[in-house]
Amino acid sequence: MSKGEQTKQEIVERALALAGEVGLEGLSLGVLAAGMSLSKSGLFAHFRSKEALQLEVLQRAIDHFIEDVVAPALREPRGEPRLRRLFDLHLQWIHGNGRRGSCFFMALTHEYDDRPGPVRDLLVQSQRDWYDTVSRVVRAAVEEGHLRADLDTDQFAYEFVGIGMVFQQSAKLLENPRAEERARAAFETLLSRSRP
Repeated sequence: MSKGEQTKQEIVERALALAGEVGLEGLSLGVLAAGMSLSKSGLFAHFRSKEALQLEVLQRAIDHFIEDVVAPALREPRGEPRLRRLFDLHLQWIHGNGRRGSCFFMALTHEYDDRPGPVRDLLVQSQRDWYDTVSRVVRAAVEEGHLRADLDTDQFAYEFVGIGMVFQQSAKLLENPRAEERARAAFETLLSRSRP
């Protein structure tokens, strides 16, 4: 990796950490440059626009999510073991998993829900991919005979993702000490309703 590419990667990681606090729209090239001892023009040379930086930051967050949640879960045996691992890793991601204090994508959902453009488009695609991933894992559990053959896998994915959203709100905003216990109970109820 060239020095320029290494610097760009460091900028993206720093911007991701900053965006976790101020959102993507709150990213300031000046503040970011000063925090990295770069000139604003030096930082601008890597990205050409704030939107280009935002897209790189969002893509990096997507890559981290795949590395931390999706890829390890897909290494588990097909069926319920994989589904359980996906759920566990998703809760860990929301807890922060060493990257930040809550789910970056849930925060961006509120920031970009009615703001059109390339950043929103990438966010929407990433969330569709997440729902599709959950649905595929659920379909595999159906194929393995762990879940009912007539199960609506898209509905299961909807509820699975919803449990994560409520967990984040309960754990982070409301500081409910039983948030994880309740999320796990909701997941077990969802599984129980879905078994043959």
